[in-house]
Amino acid sequence: MNICVSAKTIVTHPWLALVFRLYIAGLFIYAGMYKINYTAEFAETIAGYRIAPYWSVNFMAIVMPWIELICGILLVCGIRVRSAIVVTGSLLVLFTVGIAVNLLRDSPISCGCFHTMDDAISWLTLARDLIWVAMAVHVFFYDAVFRMERKFDWFAKEI
Repeated sequence: MNICVSAKTIVTHPWLALVFRLYIAGLFIYAGMYKINYTAEFAETIAGYRIAPYWSVNFMAIVMPWIELICGILLVCGIRVRSAIVVTGSLLVLFTVGIAVNLLRDSPISCGCFHTMDDAISWLTLARDLIWVAMAVHVFFYDAVFRMERKFDWFAKEI
């Protein structure tokens, strides 16, 4: 058995994509629920990044956590997985760019990712977010297990 073939089989296996999908879903559900409860603190964090226009900060602080929560639930349930992972992946890219820009600026701001809104951003935060982006890309291409939308294919064919 060739080692390269088995490594490729493991990396492209749909069960690994399922693990990544559930991990990202849990991450977004957890982060979204906390940010929904503490919208004002999240708005301050968004303003601290100094990327978004100030007039949009409150809107983003209200809408973004709900998008995170809904996409996380969709990923767990296996409904519209590709759409949900595109949205979550886009949010992860947005967060990663924001962190990278502020690291290059040497801005001592907090991440605002989870309940520890006071944790300062670092290069490890950037690396962690890049890993999450890679996981989202993997889910987009290789996820094929426990997708609820397949249960409803018969309904779409009848319409």
